[in-house]
Amino acid sequence: MISEEQLDQYRIDGTKLRVVRDADPVNDVKGIVVAWDDTTVMIRKQNRRIVKLDRRYHYQPFTEERNTDWIGALE
Repeated sequence: MISEEQLDQYRIDGTKLRVVRDADPVNDVKGIVVAWDDTTVMIRKQNRRIVKLDRRYHYQPFTEERNTDWIGALE
């Protein structure tokens, strides 16, 4: 799970993130952190829609190569 400090840093910097939800890259969410609580993170996508995602997903800067090593941890 992503830490409060990391989420805050991404929010302050306005870092565009990739949220890897499963093995299929089509299902990735790309956007910036808007808010979060104990179990969810709100991401503003490029089309300005807000999506609420589980904090257990993998959050990484969009500039980094896509990482799927964590996927088995959710099951």
